[in-house]
Amino acid sequence: MAKDRDTMTTVEREELRGISRSVAEIEWLQLIIVLLYYAFGGIADEDKPIVVLSLVFYAAFIMGFRYANFFKQESRWKLAVETWIMTGFVTFALWHTGKLESPLLNSYLLVIITSALALGKLTTLLELALIGTCFIFLGSHSSINELLSLKYAGGMFAQFAPFVLVAYIATMFASDIRYGLNKVKMMSETDELTGIYNRRGFAIVAGRLLGQSARYSRPLSLLLIDSDNLKKINDEYGHHAGDQLLITLVNTIQAQLRHTDILARHGGDEFIILLPETPPSGALDVAERIRNAIETTPIVLEGKIVHTTASIGVASYPSEGYNIDVLLAQADHKMYAAKLGGRNRVVMEVAV
Repeated sequence: MAKDRDTMTTVEREELRGISRSVAEIEWLQLIIVLLYYAFGGIADEDKPIVVLSLVFYAAFIMGFRYANFFKQESRWKLAVETWIMTGFVTFALWHTGKLESPLLNSYLLVIITSALALGKLTTLLELALIGTCFIFLGSHSSINELLSLKYAGGMFAQFAPFVLVAYIATMFASDIRYGLNKVKMMSETDELTGIYNRRGFAIVAGRLLGQSARYSRPLSLLLIDSDNLKKINDEYGHHAGDQLLITLVNTIQAQLRHTDILARHGGDEFIILLPETPPSGALDVAERIRNAIETTPIVLEGKIVHTTASIGVASYPSEGYNIDVLLAQADHKMYAAKLGGRNRVVMEVAV
């Protein structure tokens, strides 16, 4: 099932928050490594003042960039900028601690792994190209001819090859992990038979959409749909036919919805639809279109044409409730009223 764009954005935002916390820890780890090297006397006396200054500036960058709330939300661009600054800090530290002979050279691996886990293959490739440029900058060569010589290029490649290998392995693992997590998440939030949201997936999306409606004082409506003759079809034709009916119902309902509307299987033969930016009158129109579409869409079972109908209850925010549970209870009450009233109908108001 294709998730709506806003939902994907919400999920990605949560993922980025977790990645961002890990990046902050890596940044502090970089600073601590250089600080320990300084403390154990690995830096020449003439380079100590400038290295101390770089540590101060890098610590200020981490504090300001990460904890001063300059950015209202995380983004991959923000993480990319952080990796570039991390690369700059490592390069500066290497320049003052022995260049390519420095024991801090492997600090570049932290940048590569961070990029692979957070930013993907293309950005990691660009990061690797930047680090390769830094390698050339840090290398010892007396002339352009030496820089372009086969011997020098071979030596640089041998030294740089482990970084390329780590980048490749890290991006492959990151891609596999991300695919696995997305697969597990999709399975936990979608209905196996129909491919639409299950209760868990619906609850996540519904909470966000209702929050937006409350924040911006916008209407929202909920439909609860129940098939009128699933049990009869199961009894006459078997459960496989019942499954076919449910799939047909989902396809018929989706054809009447906008891409921003949310359809979920509530359980058995019940379906929920969440209609953002939809007042009661609009919800009634949608419900009638769906009821009519279901009634006029036959399915073929064992060579026989079978017609089905549905009963629909409608509830709206804010007039009938301020949370999803209340709205669902209202819609459920009306859906049963539609059943008792003869089925194949939409109920928006129940007579007292």
